[in-house]
Amino acid sequence: MDPIHRGPEEFGHDGNGFSEEAGRRRPSRDPLTPDFGQQTPQQARIVPLISGDFLLTVNPVDGSEVEPCPPGEQPAAPVRRTPAERAERERATAPPVPPGPPVLQLPLLQRADERERLVRLLARGRSVRLTGPAGSGRTALLDAVAADCAELAPDGVVRLSGHKRTVADLLHGLFEAVHDAPLHRPDRELLLAKLRTTGAVVVLDDLEFGGAALDELLDATPECAFLLATTPDIAAPGPDSHLEEVFLAGLDRGASIDLMERVVERKLTEEEANWAGDLWFESEGLPLRFVQAGALLRQRDLLGTDPTAYDEYGYLENRPAEEAPEAEETAGTDAAEVPLPSLGEGAAPAALLGSRLSPAARETLRFAVALGGEVPHQAHLPALVGDTHADAALSELAGCGLLSPAGSRYRLAAGVLAQLEAAGYGDGATDRARTVAQHYAWWAGHPSVTPARVVAEADAILAAMAQLVPGDGAGQTSVAVLLARSASPAFAAGLHWSAWERSLRIGQEAGRIAGEVAEEAYFHHELGVLALCTGNLDRARAELETSISMRGALADKSGAVAGRRALALVEDRSGGPAAVGAPVMDELPVDRFEASPPRGLPTVIPVSMPRAYPEETAVVSRQGAPKTAAEEGGRFAMLGGARRNLVAAGAGVLLAGVLGTVVTLGLTSNSDPQGDPGASTEQSVTESGDQEEELPAEEPADGATPSARTSGSASSSATPGPSGSGSAPAGGGGASSPGATVSESAPSSPGGSSPSEPLPTRTTTKPTVTPTSPSPTETETSAPPTDPPTEPTPTDTETTPTVPDSSDSASGPSGASASPSVT
Repeated sequence: MDPIHRGPEEFGHDGNGFSEEAGRRRPSRDPLTPDFGQQTPQQARIVPLISGDFLLTVNPVDGSEVEPCPPGEQPAAPVRRTPAERAERERATAPPVPPGPPVLQLPLLQRADERERLVRLLARGRSVRLTGPAGSGRTALLDAVAADCAELAPDGVVRLSGHKRTVADLLHGLFEAVHDAPLHRPDRELLLAKLRTTGAVVVLDDLEFGGAALDELLDATPECAFLLATTPDIAAPGPDSHLEEVFLAGLDRGASIDLMERVVERKLTEEEANWAGDLWFESEGLPLRFVQAGALLRQRDLLGTDPTAYDEYGYLENRPAEEAPEAEETAGTDAAEVPLPSLGEGAAPAALLGSRLSPAARETLRFAVALGGEVPHQAHLPALVGDTHADAALSELAGCGLLSPAGSRYRLAAGVLAQLEAAGYGDGATDRARTVAQHYAWWAGHPSVTPARVVAEADAILAAMAQLVPGDGAGQTSVAVLLARSASPAFAAGLHWSAWERSLRIGQEAGRIAGEVAEEAYFHHELGVLALCTGNLDRARAELETSISMRGALADKSGAVAGRRALALVEDRSGGPAAVGAPVMDELPVDRFEASPPRGLPTVIPVSMPRAYPEETAVVSRQGAPKTAAEEGGRFAMLGGARRNLVAAGAGVLLAGVLGTVVTLGLTSNSDPQGDPGASTEQSVTESGDQEEELPAEEPADGATPSARTSGSASSSATPGPSGSGSAPAGGGGASSPGATVSESAPSSPGGSSPSEPLPTRTTTKPTVTPTSPSPTETETSAPPTDPPTEPTPTDTETTPTVPDSSDSASGPSGASASPSVT
């Protein structure tokens, strides 16, 4: 079928826009307003994978979800790859072949001794560290040694790139190269168990670490023989690593001239040979310099020929004269008339080589400079450069020695980046990085692009984001946020977790600068999930709590729920109070909250107070406090998470007891109206343990009107009411009983007494019981006074404890106030 002109049998409609299946007329789409119609929503790429004992669901919408792996979802045990599968994987991970004329394959000159020694050491199971300066031909030597060691180890030869890779990246890369475990990232224990039984020759190029990190890599793989290629500025391995050291020097003069002749594909003239000799002395025989110098001589030969001879291949016909002035000036002249490059141009030939390349190749160099030396895949060059044949520029650059392979991609050769920046190729780098970021943001988020393809472009994507953050231009950080949001889920699904972490951190910083709080909360959530999967629970808790708070402020319900679920899993793994203590949230009704947060979250739990105050509730906040012995799973672990609840309940019980006593005394006093109005019983409780807590008695104010009150079994005290007024004791007829002891009260009103009056001294006497009192526990109520009361004499007073809370007093039917007995 024609995918553009669909027939009437497709999708259930004919050419007139009538659907036979639906049986109704479909509205035709207006070609003038195509964007106002109903658009098909873009599908989100949701990938479930196994990380240790977690089931990680990469969700680019609300954030990744992590949960314990269900029993039925456990992955199968990793199996070793067969030799055919290893060969297929090696071809898939090799750098792509550039389109256009084939790149010249150069022989390995003057490296026979080093090659034989390396193969001999690896055959004995020894690991070797090959050290050489940049441009000394380490990669070419590694390719030759890897071909010689193909049959030495049971797991074959594994090629890895150490460029911007950590120890964890290399360990997981070695595991993935030897074992077949799709969508499975093993935990540390399983990873080390599998690598301890792996026997392979590991060829590792561009190693960027040494010391303890290198010792960790070697200790984790005792059955592997490593061939490590690095530069002299990398730290040396530890003294216990037992690595063999092989230093790679430059070529001699004869080999250097021979290499240049193979690049030029002809014999050098005497003048060119002398020039090559001077270059050998200047560059110390580095092979890369002679490959680039040979490219200069080859361009010089092309400039001395007639450009029309290449019209059939379209090599020079489309080059503007102002962009290639040398081609216009030297057209049709002899090659001998074109001067040789100077010695400085031969030692740093990147700028001169780039000036003689096609416009697409020069623009590719500018994009590579903007990305810090990373070259995008050739499939992206037409869209970036704006030329449909820009993918052929990769072949031009590789043939001139300006590119070098790095894993499954290309990057600028050693020293080329600095030379191009000095020549002005870095102008407008920020704008080009923004163009690359916009392109990759669209491409990485497309559902048809697999995570493996995005992982292959990880270095270029990360370089584009790093160039924009922090950014001064308008919208730069927003573009970085968009790229990080699109690429980070693909990095997670592609199991390139170091790139995942770097993109999340760059995106979080970009979101903070741009003020995009929702995106910043997403990156915090993903960082928390990543930390949880890697076993860093403290960092996971901090990141998830930050994400939950930010999403709560934004009213992002679905995102907050995803964060709470992950945080609950963190608390379960860390053994927090909520995980060890009683499951309070699980005991609440399901419909109590709209969305009940999991354990371990700061949540508000209502706890009912005693029956004395049925209308009031206490609010207890359950926080992640430090664990106590009870919370560690002791005998009272069920109560460890609710200590505040117990304190509140205890205080309520105590208050209820006091109030109950007050009410009981009031009812008892009011139920006996036959008592003697002129007599009252009093007993002062002055035990040694309670003396310090007694309150001083106070004189009543002059002119204050005392009210009738009930004398308790312990003492009669003036208790202020809700309005702030106090009640003064009084006897029948306005006189005190001979044996009664009266406690003075505070002034009932601001005008009742002068502030300058001294307070009465605190005195304590022995308990005095009148003969008329039937028992120390009974109480009698005095009748309301009929005559104006007289001021009581404080001679026989004694101090008794009082209850200062106004709410603790209860009034009887007669208006008398009863004080509780303090026992």
